[in-house]
Amino acid sequence: MSETLFVGAFLAALSYTLIPGPAFLALLGIGAGQGRRAGALFMGGHLAGDLLWSGLALVAIIGARSIGTAVFDVLGLICGAYLAWMGWTALNARPKGENRPLLTVERPLRRGLIFGLTNPKGYPVALATFTALLAGSANALEFTALPMLLAVSLTGFLIADVILIAIIGASVVRRFYRRHELTIVRLSGLLFIGFAAQAVWHAAPGLFGVRKP
Repeated sequence: MSETLFVGAFLAALSYTLIPGPAFLALLGIGAGQGRRAGALFMGGHLAGDLLWSGLALVAIIGARSIGTAVFDVLGLICGAYLAWMGWTALNARPKGENRPLLTVERPLRRGLIFGLTNPKGYPVALATFTALLAGSANALEFTALPMLLAVSLTGFLIADVILIAIIGASVVRRFYRRHELTIVRLSGLLFIGFAAQAVWHAAPGLFGVRKP
């Protein structure tokens, strides 16, 4: 396996994690509202989803397309329902008192795990990112390379997580978030509902045999 292949997998994992999306917004709220430790626990749980979706993307890239689309369509509906619930919760958030966060996650590790496994951007973004950065080494892609590629990707995920946790734990970020918390939380809720609608829009036609115009 070439060095280019490993570099591509590392950069793909790094880019996948740092691309703004639902997880970034959730991490911003948890980290700024509850501290860096809670944010780190959230990202630790989310790592399981990162590995799952990147693994499925690598399997598809290498050539095993026999899984079909139905599995991902069902996952898309589950993702959409979960994000819609989170969005509705954020939209209905109310101040709980001075110096208290609007939304408190009691088990950030579990929230991160569920969020990572139901993240609607997971598979399509992982597939697009890994395809773009591994295209130059397509001839070297084999199933025997999968474990090593996942190991390299894990390194990229961990480095990206450290970067994000450092950002959301910075005092200037936390001050800004707390000053505008209600607005940010409700705007995030609207975005979550938008992501949910997008997930359902892409998943439902495949399950019900409807062709999108």
